[in-house]
Amino acid sequence: MIRPHDLLGRRASVRAALGTALLLAACSHGSAPVARPLNAITPAAVATLLSQLADDSLRGRMTGTPGAEKAAAMIAREMQRIGLEPAGDSGYFQRVPFVLLVARPGQGGGTFPRLAASFAALDTVPVERRRISVNVLGLLPGGDPNLRAEHILVDAHYDHIGAAGDPMNICRLAGADSICNGADDDASGVVAVLEIARALSGGPRPQRTILFAAMTGEEIGLTGARWYADHPIRPLAEMVANLEIEMIGRSDSLAGGPGRGWLTGYERSTMGDLLATQNIPLVPDARPAQLFFQRSDNYALALRGIVAHTLSSFNLHTDYHRPSDDASRADPVHMAAVIQAAARAVRLLADGPKPEWKPGGWPDPPAPRPAGPRP
Repeated sequence: MIRPHDLLGRRASVRAALGTALLLAACSHGSAPVARPLNAITPAAVATLLSQLADDSLRGRMTGTPGAEKAAAMIAREMQRIGLEPAGDSGYFQRVPFVLLVARPGQGGGTFPRLAASFAALDTVPVERRRISVNVLGLLPGGDPNLRAEHILVDAHYDHIGAAGDPMNICRLAGADSICNGADDDASGVVAVLEIARALSGGPRPQRTILFAAMTGEEIGLTGARWYADHPIRPLAEMVANLEIEMIGRSDSLAGGPGRGWLTGYERSTMGDLLATQNIPLVPDARPAQLFFQRSDNYALALRGIVAHTLSSFNLHTDYHRPSDDASRADPVHMAAVIQAAARAVRLLADGPKPEWKPGGWPDPPAPRPAGPRP
Protein backbone atom coordinates (compact mmCIF):
# COMPACT_ATOMS: atom_id res chain seq x y z
CA MET A 1 0.00 0.00 0.00
CA ILE A 2 1.41 3.38 -0.94
CA ARG A 3 1.74 6.25 1.48
CA PRO A 4 -0.76 9.12 1.05
CA HIS A 5 1.96 11.51 -0.17
CA ASP A 6 2.94 9.00 -2.87
CA LEU A 7 -0.47 9.10 -4.58
CA LEU A 8 0.55 11.57 -7.26
CA GLY A 9 4.25 11.03 -6.82
CA ARG A 10 6.44 8.14 -7.76
CA ARG A 11 5.98 6.13 -10.91
CA ALA A 12 7.13 2.58 -11.93
CA SER A 13 9.50 -0.15 -13.51
CA VAL A 14 11.38 -3.54 -13.59
CA ARG A 15 14.60 -4.55 -15.14
CA ALA A 16 15.03 -5.05 -18.92
CA ALA A 17 13.72 -6.93 -21.92
CA LEU A 18 16.25 -9.62 -21.04
CA GLY A 19 14.64 -9.89 -17.63
CA THR A 20 11.26 -10.58 -19.20
CA ALA A 21 12.80 -13.24 -21.42
CA LEU A 22 14.26 -14.91 -18.33
CA LEU A 23 10.89 -14.79 -16.63
CA LEU A 24 9.21 -16.43 -19.61
CA ALA A 25 11.79 -19.18 -19.59
CA ALA A 26 11.27 -19.70 -15.87
CA CYS A 27 7.55 -20.39 -16.42
CA SER A 28 7.83 -22.64 -19.44
CA HIS A 29 8.07 -25.87 -17.45
CA GLY A 30 4.86 -26.45 -15.51
CA SER A 31 3.05 -29.43 -14.05
CA ALA A 32 -0.54 -30.56 -14.35
CA PRO A 33 -3.14 -28.17 -12.89
CA VAL A 34 -3.50 -28.49 -9.11
CA ALA A 35 -6.80 -27.24 -7.68
CA ARG A 36 -8.12 -27.33 -4.11
CA PRO A 37 -11.69 -26.94 -2.84
CA LEU A 38 -12.65 -23.92 -0.75
CA ASN A 39 -12.27 -25.76 2.55
CA ALA A 40 -8.70 -26.69 1.58
CA ILE A 41 -7.54 -23.06 1.92
CA THR A 42 -5.61 -23.99 5.04
CA PRO A 43 -3.30 -22.03 7.34
CA ALA A 44 -0.45 -24.37 6.39
CA ALA A 45 -0.89 -23.77 2.64
CA VAL A 46 -1.20 -20.02 3.21
CA ALA A 47 1.90 -19.86 5.42
CA THR A 48 4.01 -21.81 2.92
CA LEU A 49 3.20 -19.54 -0.02
CA LEU A 50 3.54 -16.39 2.08
CA SER A 51 7.01 -17.39 3.28
CA GLN A 52 8.12 -17.98 -0.31
CA LEU A 53 6.91 -14.59 -1.55
CA ALA A 54 8.37 -12.76 1.46
CA ASP A 55 11.69 -14.59 1.52
CA ASP A 56 14.94 -12.64 1.98
CA SER A 57 16.17 -13.95 -1.38
CA LEU A 58 13.70 -11.63 -3.15
CA ARG A 59 15.20 -8.60 -1.35
CA GLY A 60 11.95 -6.73 -0.93
CA ARG A 61 10.62 -7.15 -4.49
CA MET A 62 11.28 -3.53 -5.47
CA THR A 63 10.05 -2.82 -8.99
CA GLY A 64 12.97 -3.00 -11.38
CA THR A 65 15.07 -5.51 -9.40
CA PRO A 66 15.90 -9.20 -9.86
CA GLY A 67 13.88 -9.99 -6.73
CA ALA A 68 10.72 -8.63 -8.31
CA GLU A 69 11.41 -10.66 -11.44
CA LYS A 70 11.77 -13.82 -9.37
CA ALA A 71 8.48 -13.07 -7.61
CA ALA A 72 6.70 -12.58 -10.95
CA ALA A 73 8.07 -15.91 -12.23
CA MET A 74 6.96 -17.65 -9.03
CA ILE A 75 3.43 -16.26 -9.35
CA ALA A 76 3.21 -17.26 -13.00
CA ARG A 77 4.28 -20.80 -12.17
CA GLU A 78 1.53 -20.99 -9.55
CA MET A 79 -1.05 -19.74 -12.06
CA GLN A 80 0.11 -22.42 -14.46
CA ARG A 81 -0.14 -25.12 -11.79
CA ILE A 82 -3.66 -23.95 -10.93
CA GLY A 83 -4.64 -24.21 -14.60
CA LEU A 84 -5.39 -20.55 -15.33
CA GLU A 85 -5.12 -19.50 -18.96
CA PRO A 86 -2.22 -17.14 -19.77
CA ALA A 87 -3.68 -13.68 -20.32
CA GLY A 88 -0.69 -11.40 -20.91
CA ASP A 89 0.99 -10.30 -24.11
CA SER A 90 3.88 -12.69 -23.29
CA GLY A 91 2.35 -15.77 -21.72
CA TYR A 92 1.24 -14.86 -18.22
CA PHE A 93 3.11 -11.54 -18.40
CA GLN A 94 1.80 -8.18 -19.51
CA ARG A 95 4.89 -6.11 -20.16
CA VAL A 96 5.04 -2.62 -18.62
CA PRO A 97 7.67 -0.10 -19.83
CA PHE A 98 9.71 2.05 -17.46
CA VAL A 99 12.48 4.61 -17.73
CA LEU A 100 15.21 4.51 -15.10
CA LEU A 101 15.95 7.96 -13.69
CA VAL A 102 18.67 9.18 -11.34
CA ALA A 103 17.59 11.01 -8.21
CA ARG A 104 18.76 14.59 -7.90
CA PRO A 105 21.23 15.54 -5.12
CA GLY A 106 19.50 15.86 -1.78
CA GLN A 107 16.81 13.29 -2.67
CA GLY A 108 18.51 10.25 -1.23
CA GLY A 109 20.60 9.31 -4.24
CA GLY A 110 20.17 6.13 -6.22
CA THR A 111 17.90 5.47 -9.17
CA PHE A 112 14.17 5.06 -9.53
CA PRO A 113 11.83 3.83 -12.29
CA ARG A 114 9.18 5.99 -13.93
CA LEU A 115 6.35 4.64 -16.04
CA ALA A 116 6.95 5.31 -19.74
CA ALA A 117 4.11 6.67 -21.84
CA SER A 118 4.49 3.81 -24.31
CA PHE A 119 6.96 1.28 -25.67
CA ALA A 120 7.60 3.69 -28.53
CA ALA A 121 8.55 6.36 -25.99
CA LEU A 122 10.83 3.86 -24.26
CA ASP A 123 12.73 3.42 -27.53
CA THR A 124 13.71 7.09 -27.43
CA VAL A 125 15.81 6.82 -24.26
CA PRO A 126 19.28 5.26 -23.94
CA VAL A 127 19.27 1.46 -23.70
CA GLU A 128 20.81 1.45 -20.22
CA ARG A 129 17.83 3.43 -18.90
CA ARG A 130 15.15 1.13 -20.32
CA ARG A 131 13.35 -1.27 -18.00
CA ILE A 132 10.55 -3.76 -18.52
CA SER A 133 8.38 -4.89 -15.62
CA VAL A 134 5.35 -7.17 -15.80
CA ASN A 135 1.84 -7.59 -14.51
CA VAL A 136 1.09 -11.30 -14.07
CA LEU A 137 -2.32 -12.25 -15.51
CA GLY A 138 -4.26 -15.53 -15.50
CA LEU A 139 -7.80 -16.16 -16.70
CA LEU A 140 -10.53 -18.49 -15.47
CA PRO A 141 -13.12 -18.47 -18.29
CA GLY A 142 -16.76 -18.21 -17.30
CA GLY A 143 -19.13 -21.10 -17.90
CA ASP A 144 -22.34 -19.25 -18.75
CA PRO A 145 -22.63 -18.50 -22.50
CA ASN A 146 -24.62 -15.36 -21.71
CA LEU A 147 -22.32 -14.01 -19.00
CA ARG A 148 -18.79 -15.19 -19.76
CA ALA A 149 -18.05 -12.12 -21.88
CA GLU A 150 -18.31 -10.13 -18.65
CA HIS A 151 -15.48 -10.43 -16.15
CA ILE A 152 -14.34 -9.77 -12.60
CA LEU A 153 -10.81 -8.59 -11.80
CA VAL A 154 -9.30 -10.04 -8.61
CA ASP A 155 -5.85 -8.61 -7.95
CA ALA A 156 -3.07 -7.73 -5.53
CA HIS A 157 0.32 -6.09 -6.01
CA TYR A 158 3.45 -8.20 -5.71
CA ASP A 159 6.02 -5.39 -5.53
CA HIS A 160 7.31 -3.89 -2.29
CA ILE A 161 9.95 -1.32 -1.34
CA GLY A 162 13.25 -3.18 -1.58
CA ALA A 163 16.28 -3.42 0.67
CA ALA A 164 18.50 -0.75 2.18
CA GLY A 165 21.64 -0.25 0.14
CA ASP A 166 20.19 -1.38 -3.19
CA PRO A 167 20.33 1.19 -6.02
CA MET A 168 16.55 1.19 -6.35
CA ASN A 169 14.68 1.09 -3.08
CA ILE A 170 12.45 3.01 -0.74
CA CYS A 171 13.48 0.89 2.25
CA ARG A 172 16.41 2.94 3.52
CA LEU A 173 16.44 1.54 7.04
CA ALA A 174 19.78 0.13 8.12
CA GLY A 175 20.36 -2.43 10.85
CA ALA A 176 20.68 -6.17 11.33
CA ASP A 177 17.66 -6.69 9.05
CA SER A 178 17.66 -4.22 6.18
CA ILE A 179 15.28 -6.06 3.82
CA CYS A 180 11.69 -4.83 3.67
CA ASN A 181 10.10 -8.19 2.83
CA GLY A 182 6.54 -6.91 2.63
CA ALA A 183 4.88 -10.06 3.97
CA ASP A 184 1.69 -8.19 4.82
CA ASP A 185 2.17 -5.51 2.13
CA ASP A 186 1.35 -7.23 -0.13
CA ALA A 187 2.57 -10.80 -0.32
CA SER A 188 -0.50 -11.61 1.79
CA GLY A 189 -2.78 -10.26 -0.94
CA VAL A 190 -0.98 -12.22 -3.66
CA VAL A 191 -1.40 -15.40 -1.61
CA ALA A 192 -5.13 -14.63 -1.44
CA VAL A 193 -5.40 -14.11 -5.20
CA LEU A 194 -3.68 -17.43 -5.92
CA GLU A 195 -5.62 -19.40 -3.31
CA ILE A 196 -8.95 -17.97 -4.51
CA ALA A 197 -8.02 -18.95 -8.07
CA ARG A 198 -7.09 -22.44 -6.88
CA ALA A 199 -10.37 -22.88 -5.01
CA LEU A 200 -12.65 -21.57 -7.77
CA SER A 201 -10.91 -23.48 -10.52
CA GLY A 202 -11.52 -26.69 -8.57
CA GLY A 203 -15.28 -26.23 -8.19
CA PRO A 204 -18.20 -25.46 -10.51
CA ARG A 205 -17.15 -23.04 -13.22
CA PRO A 206 -18.15 -19.43 -12.35
CA GLN A 207 -20.68 -17.89 -14.68
CA ARG A 208 -18.64 -14.78 -15.47
CA THR A 209 -14.97 -14.90 -16.42
CA ILE A 210 -12.50 -14.06 -13.64
CA LEU A 211 -9.17 -12.39 -14.32
CA PHE A 212 -6.62 -12.99 -11.58
CA ALA A 213 -3.75 -10.49 -11.52
CA ALA A 214 -0.60 -9.65 -9.59
CA MET A 215 0.27 -6.05 -10.39
CA THR A 216 3.67 -4.41 -10.45
CA GLY A 217 4.63 -0.93 -9.27
CA GLU A 218 1.89 -0.19 -6.76
CA GLU A 219 4.37 1.25 -4.29
CA ILE A 220 5.63 3.76 -6.84
CA GLY A 221 2.35 5.30 -7.92
CA LEU A 222 -0.12 2.47 -8.75
CA THR A 223 1.78 2.16 -12.04
CA GLY A 224 1.01 -1.44 -12.97
CA ALA A 225 -2.70 -0.89 -12.41
CA ARG A 226 -2.59 2.40 -14.30
CA TRP A 227 -0.89 0.67 -17.23
CA TYR A 228 -3.50 -2.09 -17.14
CA ALA A 229 -6.33 0.47 -17.09
CA ASP A 230 -4.87 1.97 -20.28
CA HIS A 231 -4.11 -1.44 -21.85
CA PRO A 232 -6.74 -3.92 -20.61
CA ILE A 233 -6.75 -7.45 -22.05
CA ARG A 234 -10.55 -7.21 -22.23
CA PRO A 235 -12.61 -4.03 -22.64
CA LEU A 236 -13.15 -2.20 -19.36
CA ALA A 237 -16.81 -1.87 -20.35
CA GLU A 238 -17.06 -5.63 -19.80
CA MET A 239 -15.50 -5.51 -16.31
CA VAL A 240 -18.33 -5.93 -13.80
CA ALA A 241 -16.25 -5.31 -10.66
CA ASN A 242 -12.73 -5.22 -9.24
CA LEU A 243 -11.83 -6.70 -5.85
CA GLU A 244 -8.27 -5.91 -4.84
CA ILE A 245 -6.78 -7.64 -1.80
CA GLU A 246 -4.15 -5.92 0.27
CA MET A 247 -2.65 -6.45 3.73
CA ILE A 248 -4.67 -9.31 5.22
CA GLY A 249 -1.75 -10.81 7.16
CA ARG A 250 -3.03 -9.75 10.57
CA SER A 251 -6.45 -9.26 12.10
CA ASP A 252 -8.06 -5.92 12.87
CA SER A 253 -10.13 -5.48 16.02
CA LEU A 254 -12.15 -2.71 14.34
CA ALA A 255 -13.31 -5.23 11.73
CA GLY A 256 -14.35 -7.70 14.40
CA GLY A 257 -11.11 -9.61 14.93
CA PRO A 258 -9.68 -12.76 13.31
CA GLY A 259 -11.32 -14.03 10.14
CA ARG A 260 -12.94 -10.69 9.28
CA GLY A 261 -11.94 -7.92 6.90
CA TRP A 262 -13.14 -4.58 5.64
CA LEU A 263 -13.78 -2.93 2.28
CA THR A 264 -12.37 0.46 1.38
CA GLY A 265 -15.05 2.86 0.16
CA TYR A 266 -17.78 0.50 1.36
CA GLU A 267 -20.39 3.26 1.30
CA ARG A 268 -19.62 4.23 -2.30
CA SER A 269 -21.25 1.24 -4.01
CA THR A 270 -23.64 -1.65 -3.54
CA MET A 271 -20.81 -4.22 -3.44
CA GLY A 272 -20.59 -4.37 0.35
CA ASP A 273 -24.36 -4.54 0.71
CA LEU A 274 -24.46 -7.39 -1.80
CA LEU A 275 -21.84 -9.36 0.11
CA ALA A 276 -23.65 -8.72 3.38
CA THR A 277 -26.77 -10.50 2.04
CA GLN A 278 -24.70 -13.71 2.07
CA ASN A 279 -23.19 -13.05 5.52
CA ILE A 280 -19.70 -12.65 4.08
CA PRO A 281 -17.68 -11.14 6.97
CA LEU A 282 -16.54 -7.90 5.32
CA VAL A 283 -17.49 -4.61 6.96
CA PRO A 284 -17.01 -0.90 6.21
CA ASP A 285 -13.55 0.64 6.60
CA ALA A 286 -13.46 2.09 10.12
CA ARG A 287 -10.61 4.51 9.29
CA PRO A 288 -11.82 6.71 6.40
CA ALA A 289 -9.38 9.46 7.39
CA GLN A 290 -6.53 7.19 6.19
CA LEU A 291 -7.84 7.46 2.58
CA PHE A 292 -7.31 3.75 1.98
CA PHE A 293 -9.77 3.76 -0.93
CA GLN A 294 -7.42 6.05 -2.87
CA ARG A 295 -4.17 4.38 -1.80
CA SER A 296 -4.37 1.02 -3.60
CA ASP A 297 -4.62 -0.29 -7.15
CA ASN A 298 -8.43 -0.38 -7.08
CA TYR A 299 -8.38 3.41 -7.43
CA ALA A 300 -6.93 3.29 -10.96
CA LEU A 301 -9.97 1.23 -12.01
CA ALA A 302 -12.48 3.23 -9.94
CA LEU A 303 -11.46 6.40 -11.78
CA ARG A 304 -12.51 4.62 -15.01
CA GLY A 305 -15.97 3.92 -13.64
CA ILE A 306 -15.39 0.32 -12.51
CA VAL A 307 -16.92 -0.54 -9.14
CA ALA A 308 -13.59 -1.27 -7.48
CA HIS A 309 -12.75 -1.77 -3.81
CA THR A 310 -9.91 -3.15 -1.71
CA LEU A 311 -10.39 -5.90 0.86
CA SER A 312 -8.02 -5.55 3.83
CA SER A 313 -7.56 -6.17 7.52
CA PHE A 314 -4.66 -3.76 8.05
CA ASN A 315 -4.71 -2.67 11.69
CA LEU A 316 -2.13 0.14 11.39
CA HIS A 317 0.60 -2.09 12.83
CA THR A 318 3.98 -0.42 13.21
CA ASP A 319 5.78 -2.90 10.91
CA TYR A 320 4.27 -1.15 7.89
CA HIS A 321 7.02 -0.42 5.31
CA ARG A 322 9.72 -1.68 7.68
CA PRO A 323 12.03 -4.70 7.67
CA SER A 324 9.94 -6.15 10.51
CA ASP A 325 7.04 -6.86 8.10
CA ASP A 326 8.04 -10.53 8.02
CA ALA A 327 6.08 -13.71 7.32
CA SER A 328 6.76 -14.81 10.91
CA ARG A 329 4.49 -12.01 12.15
CA ALA A 330 1.52 -12.99 10.01
CA ASP A 331 -1.45 -14.95 11.35
CA PRO A 332 -2.09 -17.78 8.85
CA VAL A 333 -5.27 -18.90 10.63
CA HIS A 334 -6.76 -15.45 10.20
CA MET A 335 -5.48 -15.25 6.63
CA ALA A 336 -7.03 -18.58 5.64
CA ALA A 337 -10.40 -17.51 7.04
CA VAL A 338 -10.32 -14.15 5.25
CA ILE A 339 -9.30 -15.81 1.98
CA GLN A 340 -12.21 -18.23 2.28
CA ALA A 341 -14.52 -15.26 2.78
CA ALA A 342 -12.94 -13.49 -0.19
CA ALA A 343 -13.42 -16.59 -2.35
CA ARG A 344 -17.12 -16.58 -1.46
CA ALA A 345 -17.25 -12.89 -2.34
CA VAL A 346 -15.62 -13.47 -5.73
CA ARG A 347 -18.00 -16.34 -6.46
CA LEU A 348 -20.95 -14.08 -5.67
CA LEU A 349 -19.61 -11.29 -7.89
CA ALA A 350 -19.04 -13.79 -10.70
CA ASP A 351 -22.48 -15.40 -10.44
CA GLY A 352 -24.73 -12.75 -8.94
CA PRO A 353 -26.05 -9.26 -9.71
CA LYS A 354 -23.71 -6.52 -10.80
CA PRO A 355 -22.65 -4.03 -8.10
CA GLU A 356 -23.35 -0.39 -8.90
CA TRP A 357 -22.04 2.97 -7.72
CA LYS A 358 -24.30 4.73 -5.28
CA PRO A 359 -25.11 8.41 -6.00
CA GLY A 360 -21.88 10.37 -5.56
CA GLY A 361 -19.85 7.19 -5.03
CA TRP A 362 -17.86 7.24 -8.26
CA PRO A 363 -14.70 9.23 -7.41
CA ASP A 364 -13.93 12.38 -9.32
CA PRO A 365 -10.71 12.20 -11.35
CA PRO A 366 -7.81 14.07 -9.70
CA ALA A 367 -6.80 17.48 -10.96
CA PRO A 368 -4.07 17.51 -13.67
CA ARG A 369 -0.56 17.37 -12.27
CA PRO A 370 1.55 20.50 -12.65
CA ALA A 371 4.19 20.44 -15.36
CA GLY A 372 7.88 20.45 -14.52
CA PRO A 373 10.51 18.12 -13.04
CA ARG A 374 9.43 15.55 -10.45
CA PRO A 375 11.50 13.82 -7.75
